Amino acid sequence: MAIPRASSSPLLHVVLILLSLLCFDSSYCGVLAAGDASQGAESASASPSCNLTSQDVKVNNWLNGDERPSLDGLSARFGALLPTSVSKALKLPAVLANPFNSCNNLSLKLSDSIVVVKRGDCTYATKARIAESSGAAGLLVINDDEDLTEMVCSKNETLLNITIPVVMIPKSAGENITASLSSGGKVDVLLYAPTRPIIDISVVFLALMSVGSIISASLWDDFSAHDQVDEHYNQLRRKDQPSAEMNEEDSEKETVEIKAVGAISFVIVASAFLVLLFFFMSYSFVLLLIVLFCIAGSQGLHACLLSIILRVFKGCRQMRINIPIFGEVTILSIVLLPFCFAFAISWAINRHSPHSWIGQDILGISLMITVLRVLQLPNIKVASLLLCCAFFYDIFWVFISPLIFHESVMIAVATGNKAGGESIPMLLRMPRFFDPWGGYQMIGFGDIILPGLLIAFSHRFDKSTKKGILNGYFVWLIIGYAFGLSLTYLVFFLMNGHGQPALLYLVPCTLGLTVVLGGIRGELSNLWNYGEKQSEVSPAGQV
Repeated sequence: MAIPRASSSPLLHVVLILLSLLCFDSSYCGVLAAGDASQGAESASASPSCNLTSQDVKVNNWLNGDERPSLDGLSARFGALLPTSVSKALKLPAVLANPFNSCNNLSLKLSDSIVVVKRGDCTYATKARIAESSGAAGLLVINDDEDLTEMVCSKNETLLNITIPVVMIPKSAGENITASLSSGGKVDVLLYAPTRPIIDISVVFLALMSVGSIISASLWDDFSAHDQVDEHYNQLRRKDQPSAEMNEEDSEKETVEIKAVGAISFVIVASAFLVLLFFFMSYSFVLLLIVLFCIAGSQGLHACLLSIILRVFKGCRQMRINIPIFGEVTILSIVLLPFCFAFAISWAINRHSPHSWIGQDILGISLMITVLRVLQLPNIKVASLLLCCAFFYDIFWVFISPLIFHESVMIAVATGNKAGGESIPMLLRMPRFFDPWGGYQMIGFGDIILPGLLIAFSHRFDKSTKKGILNGYFVWLIIGYAFGLSLTYLVFFLMNGHGQPALLYLVPCTLGLTVVLGGIRGELSNLWNYGEKQSEVSPAGQV
């Protein structure tokens, strides 16, 4: 299998940097204070009445009859459970406790009211008991920061008979309610705890984007004319390059073959960069990554659009101009380049808008298709080394790193907890359309690119050995990858939304399936050593 020489394309350099340094699972992870969680575990064994599951709560509120944005809260592990439907919840007036900490008997009878208190000075159960004895129908506890802390019982509170709901809200939300009540405003509150859907349609769309990206990259060149030159790379060659060499290189798409050393280096460099991000993550650092993503994404978008348009409108290939340093390029390439950069810049400027995920996914898919077209695995010997290293890399940084760093390094980096909420863009996002809590389903580029390299190799292998659909490997690996994604989200749901290392499931469903099929068909040796004899006489770009 002849592999043409690599060029000095800036796109290639950026792509390899992003692939090497940014490969992580980006599943959403709920945040829970470790101290509160451990205290809750103690109380669960000591007090059955304090062993409820905390509910995520929606706090609908009105000021003087005008509805305001809904607030998020967290219920206590004791007290009454809240209804899951807004139609079954009651709209009640909110009242400030006096004293505000609700640690002593309240000065007013608060019949059918939601009492608003501040956190501290006594236990949550004490606050709830005093509020209930004054006739309150519920209790809102204002936290002392923006997090939501799980409210549990203290060790000596073994018998509780609290029948009102107790809900914590963030400090800023509580201060707004307190200010409105203090100024004489009438605040009404409605508390309910909607449940998340078992399956959100966003998971299906995200899986389709992931699988579609791999299929598109694998089949891309099959739908391109054999005489079509990839102008995106050729435009970056120097004009004084010998014409014979240009013709030789133009006859094939540029690729870079991954070698065993490159596979091992990937895991080492990626791990080092992940730790660097964990300790030195900042707003400025993430902005730098966003700039790199925009450069690589716009280049990938340019390559994809140029290839598609030249395929449909072959006459555009004849319209060329001569540019110093770069030589002859098509006018179409020059027209597309500023459009692609403008698209990436527009996304970066509006990346916090509700619809920014569309632009991010377009740039990300274009980038991944380009990466999968440029980078190639020579055989499953290198594929096994790369994917097995990535398999243990993913497991270590999600599950084992908390034992060393006291939290999951990969999840902390992926969610942007240390960058002021600014998240790394090297992932595909899809809104949870039918989830009352909103948010996004996400998957990291590495969870698509790494298995995608093996799937793209299987297509080349099938093509070179003239295999059909059923006796080949490509279709079966696509099915295996889709099954692995489904398994990832199933475990994600069963683990109550705790981030999962996707490669833990994707590698066995792709590499494992390849080995099993190869062994059954007696082709494992051919898959393992494929291309080695050809590469001995054919120069190849390599990583």
